[in-house]
Amino acid sequence: MSSISLQTLPSGTDAAKRLAARLGIACDEIALHRFPDDELRVTVAPAADTTILYTPLDQPNDKLIALLFAAEALRRGGAKRLVLVAPYLCYMRQDTAFHPGEAISQRAMGALLATIVDRVITVDAHLHRTPDIRSVFPGIEAENLSAMPAIANALATGGIDPATVVIGPDAESEPWVIDLAGRLRLQHTVARKMRHDDRSVDITFANPALLAGRPALIVDDIVSSGTTLMVAAKALRAMSATAVDAVVTHALFPPAMVTAFADAGIRSIRSTDSVPHPTNAIALDELLAGALRSELGKTYSPETTT
Repeated sequence: MSSISLQTLPSGTDAAKRLAARLGIACDEIALHRFPDDELRVTVAPAADTTILYTPLDQPNDKLIALLFAAEALRRGGAKRLVLVAPYLCYMRQDTAFHPGEAISQRAMGALLATIVDRVITVDAHLHRTPDIRSVFPGIEAENLSAMPAIANALATGGIDPATVVIGPDAESEPWVIDLAGRLRLQHTVARKMRHDDRSVDITFANPALLAGRPALIVDDIVSSGTTLMVAAKALRAMSATAVDAVVTHALFPPAMVTAFADAGIRSIRSTDSVPHPTNAIALDELLAGALRSELGKTYSPETTT
């Protein structure tokens, strides 16, 4: 019978422990030591046949090096299968060269991770021009899960005004908006966004009358600079929305920005625990465990491993 365990980089320990408990497997924290010149020493726990590596890949550069080193140690220690669970997956936004000489980070990162692990599981990856995440990771398994079931369950459990309109701040958010609104049986609309630069956008709505006198719930995959969220909230308030709340999969913004969001008219902002953040209110362990249960029954023999 093959063995399976989970190991996590330190930044993901709390969520990793919840996931491991749901799966009924051991969870160990990978030890990191930083030398005076900023090089890393990485020490893993004993390898299982299948070892799940858990880490949110925000602030990714050191984490990617740590993953590379951890995978080397685990393979040498006897791991036959490595599964990367990265609820937030870095370097996906640059999927083409927008200007001459630019690196395509999505292509480079996909090729790198495909040499390290056998399977990648992530949530709401930033794949706006890439229809299938499997094309990012040549030769290995890959899944891009939707956080909307977990978000819908959390909102329904907490109670939501049936008059609420689910709002997408731009066309790219439309799939999440349609999914969430359908699950909650709410109306929805998607804004038109014109981006001038990373911190300057204009947002308009085709049907302002839909929003007057009703609460609004903005839904997005990633909030980083927060500009789009704040511009959308101000526009909704100007159209007489009675309240503006926000829910996001990946909270990448500085925690201090919650004050700026409130000043822009956002009553509350909640995020999933894909990235550790003070706004975390929605756990993803049930969603991730569902994807990982197929690993629990895998067996290995000398004839089927390399």
